[in-house]
Amino acid sequence: MGEFVRLEVEGGIGTIRLDRPKMNALNVQVQEEIRAAAQEATTRTDVKAVIVYGGERVFAAGADIKEMQAMSYTDMVERSGPLMSSISAVARIPKPVIAAITGYALGGGCELALACDFRVVADDAKLGQPEILLGIIPGAGGTQRLSRLVGASRAKEIIFSGRFVDAQEALAIGLADKVVPAADVYTASREWASTFVGAASYAVRAAKEAIDRGLEVDLETGLEIERLLFASLFATKDREIGMTSFVEDGPGKAQFEGR
Repeated sequence: MGEFVRLEVEGGIGTIRLDRPKMNALNVQVQEEIRAAAQEATTRTDVKAVIVYGGERVFAAGADIKEMQAMSYTDMVERSGPLMSSISAVARIPKPVIAAITGYALGGGCELALACDFRVVADDAKLGQPEILLGIIPGAGGTQRLSRLVGASRAKEIIFSGRFVDAQEALAIGLADKVVPAADVYTASREWASTFVGAASYAVRAAKEAIDRGLEVDLETGLEIERLLFASLFATKDREIGMTSFVEDGPGKAQFEGR
């Protein structure tokens, strides 16, 4: 358990909780603690789904600019790789991951949210990539993940301007998946995450890998990735359970074992 980031597990759901007052600024320590929490969530078999949550006040308002201001070019050459990979560690969790967003998700905080599979957003939240206002660009996946999510033109407009995106616009453009009252963000995220707890976990894992890896390659390569993952699931106990249950009792009644 880190000083500012911890993994809390209850009922098959792991919550990666950011808690660095006042705005959950992502300094180097927080970045590395996010990586450690993501790796723990990946390896723990009792975690079936993950929520990334910054608390009732704010998700994460961005990088620690005071820390970054003191860095030279050579400093950032060394740090940019670990920065990127700390956020990518969340994207690589082979389980459904939901960002529960309150307050602000800006800069590195928005990039952390983009690394999740889904985003539940408070109705008064603001998201954005305002790095351009500091004379830089997003450096932890923002230019790549945002454009894949909302399209190149919208991503360029958001990044070039550095403006904030409110919850309703985020929902309209696909940056948010659900918008709920601020007080309900974590509860709504847990309700969604709970739908994955009893799922065939290796099938969910394979589906996530097929989609994510497929987006990185051409269609023919993506289809081959899907084919191989599809065939691999015939080695799992859950495939046997699921098909037997379907034949004997109809759809939606299988009790999966996660193996």
